[in-house]
Order: sequence, then C-alpha cells, then structure tokens
Amino acid sequence: MRDKAEKMVLASFAADSLALGVHWIYDVQQISSQFGRVETFLEPQKGSYHHNKDIGEFTHYGDQQMVLLESVAAKRGFDLYDFSERWQRFFRDYDGYFDGATKGSLANFSKGKGPEESGSPSKDLAGAARIAPLVFRYRKNLDELVAAARDQTKMTHGDPLTVDSAEFFARVAWMILNSASPSEAIAEVAEKNYPDTIFAEWIQKGFESKDTDSVSAIGSFGQSCHTPSAFPGVIHLVAKYEKDLKEALVQAVMAGGDNAARGMAVGMILGAHAGSGNLPEEWLTDLKKAGEIKKLLHQIG
Repeated sequence: MRDKAEKMVLASFAADSLALGVHWIYDVQQISSQFGRVETFLEPQKGSYHHNKDIGEFTHYGDQQMVLLESVAAKRGFDLYDFSERWQRFFRDYDGYFDGATKGSLANFSKGKGPEESGSPSKDLAGAARIAPLVFRYRKNLDELVAAARDQTKMTHGDPLTVDSAEFFARVAWMILNSASPSEAIAEVAEKNYPDTIFAEWIQKGFESKDTDSVSAIGSFGQSCHTPSAFPGVIHLVAKYEKDLKEALVQAVMAGGDNAARGMAVGMILGAHAGSGNLPEEWLTDLKKAGEIKKLLHQIG
C-alpha cells in the first residue's frame, strides 16, 4: 500500500506542475495551437498568473499542498494549528499569485479568527484537491482522514459543498489504496455517503460522459474553479482514463480553465490505483521538489 500511496502524492503534485504553464487559459484552441499537446512541464509565459515560476515548480495550489505535507511530516499527523501557522507564514513573503480564497482567509486571520473559522466563502475545488498528504498519512484510518480533510479545507474554503468534496475525495482515495478500483470506489462512496444529493447528479454526469471527448465534456460541465463545474470533470477523467494516469493528467490540462485543481484531484485518485500505470520518468525528474517530497513522505512513514 505504501508504494501506491507515495505514487498518489507524487501524481497530485505532478499534475499541478504539468498545468503550471497553461493554467487558467480557457481557450482550448489557444492551448492546442500555441503549446500543442501538453505532456511535458512548461515554463509560464510573461504576463501569466504564474509568470515568476519556473519549469517544474507549482501553482499556488501545489505550494499550499507542500505546506500541508511539511506540516504533516513535522507533526507526524494533521495539526490544524500547526498547518495554519505554517500557511500564514508561507504567504507573508510569497511572490506568487494570491487567489480570492487566500486573500479572504488571510483577512480573517488578521481579524483574530482561528483556523476553525478563518475560511473564506470560496467555492473553488482547489481547497478540496490538495489533500493527498493527508490520505498518505491516514491511509489506515478512514475516520481520522475524513476529519483532517474537512478541517484543512474549511480553513481556507468555507463553502459546504467544497468541504464535502474533500471528504468525498478522501473516502474514494482511501478505498482505492485499499484495493477498490476508482470507478467502484466512486460508486460505492456515492451510494453510501451521498445518496439523493447534488453529488449523485455530478457523479452521474461524469460517468455518462466517459465516451465523450474530454475537452468537450469538461467544456460542457464548465472549466471554472468552482466546485459545481469542476467536480463532474474530475469524475469524467477518472472514469475515462482509469487505466491511464498519464493520459488523464494530459487531458485535464488540455481541457483548459482551472486545470491545476482538476488535475490534482485526478492525480491523487488515479495515482492511488495500481492499475493506472506509472508517472512518466521525465515528470519525476523535472519535478523540482520530487526529492523533498519523497523525503517528507519517508519522515511520515
């Protein structure tokens, strides 16, 4: 299980780095014509949201997942107060992009609110997509995993559906690490924990679209950051490319919009599945913090 769990974390980080060069480009024709098929890491262009980043680095999503990983490694588990302190300290001198969730949460911290009530009202799926380090740590304890996933998300993203999405992804990844297939895990978690909810509708849309071209399917759901748009796209990619991790992450990028958050969730879910294939070796070589990530995972155990 540990090898799968390590691949899961690396896949989530690699997905963010793969998206870095074309993150938040909504024109899929522009991505295709200007960059071709994005299957290697790219340097962000001048004037882009991440213009001061280099090849193999992360968007602000991956950066926050790295802070979470560092906290979990230092505390040998999830400590909301340690994570919140590290997260605030990280952004004091950050020269990358500040999204609305980050700005809103920092403002709440500055007003004296604690991490249980600091979350912005953001509906962005990114808050729920950065939980791979928690799944790694609590791969043998589902209850602790669910609590940690919800708390870390709520610290910055207070939208209830986004917090519930974190729990959903945590449960699915946990089941996959414990030998379920991705589609089986999604279906079982949906039936057992989310019957007659909006999640059931999103999951149905994702499954029903798996024979549709991914760029078209995700375009029909919506390419935006918001959970109602992004969630079905994650399900589509997992269902369509259950045995092909690389292609799932390439298509997550080619679909444009918030391809980083979408890819991080897909990378975590399919990375946990032994039958999805391995990450390309060049992705691991070019991922600047791959060595540090592996060291921190070893520290966690």
